[in-house]
Amino acid sequence: MVVRNIVKIDEDKCNGCGQCVDACAEGAIKLINGKAKLISETYCDGLGACIGHCPQDAITVEQRECAEFDEKAVQQHLQEEKPACDNKGFVCHGLAAKQFALKTAEQGDVGSQLTHWPIQLKLVSVNAPFLQGSDLLLAADCVPFAMGDFHSKMLKDKSLVIACPKLDDNTYYVDKLSEIFKANKLKSLAIVHMEAPCCFGLTRIIAQAIEKSKKALEFEDITIGLDGQVRKIETVKG
Repeated sequence: MVVRNIVKIDEDKCNGCGQCVDACAEGAIKLINGKAKLISETYCDGLGACIGHCPQDAITVEQRECAEFDEKAVQQHLQEEKPACDNKGFVCHGLAAKQFALKTAEQGDVGSQLTHWPIQLKLVSVNAPFLQGSDLLLAADCVPFAMGDFHSKMLKDKSLVIACPKLDDNTYYVDKLSEIFKANKLKSLAIVHMEAPCCFGLTRIIAQAIEKSKKALEFEDITIGLDGQVRKIETVKG
């Protein structure tokens, strides 16, 4: 261990945009659960090339005791990461946070109502700009495939996150949503899920997250049939 300069990331400020990941030539930073993290002290040279690429001022350089920078370890790390993304860097750009304006549909096309990226709950930052003051919709993964008019009927004018209560870690989702509820003042909250029994787990996840956040929230619970039709809509008090 030596005393030297090393990068420090403030997760409260980080919005998961991924620009610092692209800027780090050593591959010392990755997006994990929607936040930039220093994955190894030995990969960070402490020069702070990533700082100027962070739009949130979430990165600084501090001097502290840590492992020495290891250039050989960096080269091996970059070589191992190379197949993961077929480009100059090692980060998939699809993880970077984006917001965009709605486009007018071409003749014969159906316009998308999605206004931001990413949408998977694991990848969405707790402090993502599109969450603050939003009408938030949490949709089960299968719903948009079953429901042909999902964009026009469910997604229009809403911020979207998606999750699967059957296949994903529900405990993680309860914790993540609880943090989102605490960090953002929502205008409204709704969930939409299939009528399949496993999909009702989304209702339990939301209820538990609201309780853990200690926020007075109510939400609209929408059930979709396997034929894509709305089966039931009810308001649940949090």
